[in-house]
Amino acid sequence: MPRTTLPLLPGTARRARRARALLAAAGVAALTAGLAGCGGDSLEKSGGAGGSGAGSGEKSLVIGSASFTESKVLAEIYAGLLKNAGYSTTVHTVDARELYEPALERGEIDVVPEYAATLTEFLNKKQNGKDAPQVASSGPEATVKALRKLAEPRGLKVLEPGRAVDQNAFAVTGEFANEHHLKTLSDLGKSKQQVKLAAGDECRERPFCRPGLEKTYGIEVSGIVPLEVGSPQAKQAVKDGKAQLLLTTTTDATLQQFGLVLLEDDKKLQNSDNVLPVVNAKKAGSEKITEALERLNRVLTTADLTELNKKVDAERLKPADVAAQYLKEKKLLTK
Repeated sequence: MPRTTLPLLPGTARRARRARALLAAAGVAALTAGLAGCGGDSLEKSGGAGGSGAGSGEKSLVIGSASFTESKVLAEIYAGLLKNAGYSTTVHTVDARELYEPALERGEIDVVPEYAATLTEFLNKKQNGKDAPQVASSGPEATVKALRKLAEPRGLKVLEPGRAVDQNAFAVTGEFANEHHLKTLSDLGKSKQQVKLAAGDECRERPFCRPGLEKTYGIEVSGIVPLEVGSPQAKQAVKDGKAQLLLTTTTDATLQQFGLVLLEDDKKLQNSDNVLPVVNAKKAGSEKITEALERLNRVLTTADLTELNKKVDAERLKPADVAAQYLKEKKLLTK
């Protein structure tokens, strides 16, 4: 998860569990400590992608994961697909894109699950400065084209995006939607209902949050209830009527528990955050790896992502177990 020029991140304040938050840049020592402390040996000990896994003699691939549920599950799915293709794999969890993206460039991480528009704007700002004009858009093809233009000079290979999308979304209670006949954000604007919005503080200024709702949809936002994006507290505030509109994401798995429903972004205010693998081109850019990872594109949907998140966040299953079950159910393994 999520803007002045950057998307509100599943990568700035999308929600506590998503932790795509952009943190202050850290040095190599902080990166190594972060990788070693979450989910396995340090990269030095494991030998990176060029080393051998568990003495097997196979090429070892390091799969990076951000610290939110969805990224962890996707990383485990990637690991399963790559193991099936004959690789030894290790998953390392890293909190921030500022840490794992440089590691991906250096080849300390070989593969990460990413989000097209979010990574595009991250690299855009990194290369052209924080005030660079936005190059991501609501069109996945144009966004991925812009992403590849930014990523390839950095030694990164962007694989094809799938149908699954995780981007900013807005929700209301089912009761509020029924009362005012709401299915889309346009409907909310036409209803002329003033709403308080449960979202992060940055929503006041970011064009894809309050300003975009007001300009694109004519929604009357009377105030911001400053809570973590998509957090249980924010959802409870909407459920209790302290706010009427919630900023969350399209794969939020716990909306139903609070009696909330998403309103369709029918005018395409949000950028296209299709899920896609990004790899270090030199170390993991082979056709064999590409073919293994892109098997997922043929089946993974936004609804699937929501269900995978639910199994971890609501049912308390482990990401690795959820990933293994999905690979089996979708018959993605050939061995």
